[in-house]
Amino acid sequence: MLKNYYPYEHVKSVFDIDYKKLYALGFRGIIFDIDNTLVHHGDASTPEVDALFKEIHKTGLKTLLLSNNDTERIERFIKNIDTLYIPDADKPSVDGYEKAIRMLGIEKREAVFAGDQIFMDIYGANKCGMANILVDFIKLPGETKIGKKRYIEKLILKIYKHTKYAHRLGNIKKCSNKHFNPLTPNHGGK
Repeated sequence: MLKNYYPYEHVKSVFDIDYKKLYALGFRGIIFDIDNTLVHHGDASTPEVDALFKEIHKTGLKTLLLSNNDTERIERFIKNIDTLYIPDADKPSVDGYEKAIRMLGIEKREAVFAGDQIFMDIYGANKCGMANILVDFIKLPGETKIGKKRYIEKLILKIYKHTKYAHRLGNIKKCSNKHFNPLTPNHGGK
């Protein structure tokens, strides 16, 4: 069934999410994938991402990184970020998602997951029964190869946009940062 692959919401980047709105909707924790969600695959965190986590924490939301990466990669990434994490999560297995909820000390209905892969991140969150947000994967300028799965994901997203499963979180998109993306070269990010 395709609905198992449909996100609750789809936005361009983690910088487009209105975290205050998520808090107002009753969410108390946000769980992030790292690679191609927060930064390009393998990159260190950026000052913009570090600042984003500080802003998220100011809203009252707790954070956790759920990654299939090893501990060394995650600890390198969170050098300037105060957050919980789970390495070697074996996504899309639900075990990591459920462990993340327990570590955050919240109920499943209070957790939302944000990631860039439909077949890994979104599918796992859906199997767990957790709200989720798909973000467009981060590509470097000039990068053209995206892999076969990404083409299938694009097709699933086209279908998703015309279903009752689209926009299940309502309007969680920031209005004021509509055209700002710190990951693009014009804004000083990578």
